[in-house]
Amino acid sequence: MTQAADRASEGIGAGADLSVLIAGAGATGGAFGTYLQEAGRDVTFLLRQARAETVRAEGLRFTAPGDDRTNQVDVITAEELTAASRTFDLVIVAVKAGGLDSVIADIGPAVGEQTTIIPFLNGMAQIEKLQSRYPGQVLGGFVKIVGTIRDGAVVQLTDLAVMTIGDLHGAEVPTRISEALDVPGFKLQTVDGIIDGLWEKWIFIAAAGVVTCLFRAPVGAIMEAGGRSHVYAIIDELEAVAAAAGHPVSEASHAMTIKMLTEDGSAFTSSLYRDVTAGLPSETEHILGDLSIKAEDLGVATPLLDLTLVQLRAGEAQKRL
Repeated sequence: MTQAADRASEGIGAGADLSVLIAGAGATGGAFGTYLQEAGRDVTFLLRQARAETVRAEGLRFTAPGDDRTNQVDVITAEELTAASRTFDLVIVAVKAGGLDSVIADIGPAVGEQTTIIPFLNGMAQIEKLQSRYPGQVLGGFVKIVGTIRDGAVVQLTDLAVMTIGDLHGAEVPTRISEALDVPGFKLQTVDGIIDGLWEKWIFIAAAGVVTCLFRAPVGAIMEAGGRSHVYAIIDELEAVAAAAGHPVSEASHAMTIKMLTEDGSAFTSSLYRDVTAGLPSETEHILGDLSIKAEDLGVATPLLDLTLVQLRAGEAQKRL
């Protein structure tokens, strides 16, 4: 793994002039897009009509630990993008899984022969879908950031902000792309084994989702109730899927997962749990459902994952009654 250039100096190169389209201005797209724009990058946000109108009128507010600012940003809707007939050098897909299919269609007019696309979603389905539509133009990527949307504002809750990108086949990331994304505010990493990294994040997100959704509580409460051995079983079960797929979880990632999901007194919950308990649209099928399908295809038994899916799907069915 190699780290991008020193955070202390922004660095000027060919990437500084790239045009960047960010699909979504939620916790991920809004935060990283703000950092890119503030570093002088040519950034446009692709938004739904209602969100576009609000951002145009009020600006994009972004708060991080110790900071709060509102920027005027360039905004475009899918209809306007089609009419503009403009292509972009880099397209970042930063939407929830439920919006992926529509966004893949929406970004069509923005994708030229030289456009690079980087999706920042959990799981692997986004890679397969984008590669099918835009073969050879997709990089792998994932981010680590704790954020949310609060009263329309993008809120970064901690100082953690890391973006990791890599070629899907192990080649070097084009210099112009790494230069474009190497800005103050977050740490950029380029890796050779991005597929391994995507699997590691998927397994962690899925394990966190199964643990907190199955037991309907934060980690600390689960530990207090005697759930430690069950959490170990969940982690082992899901990591077995990654191993069977040829992407075993590293010792460092395994240790991090154990620490996060078994820490006494921890208030940690997964984003999936927070969405489900708040009655919001969730990524249940994208994170857990797709992993269950992969496990079945690989012949790996996942009874705890499947039990959690039954619970979550039954809850969704009850909401529709």
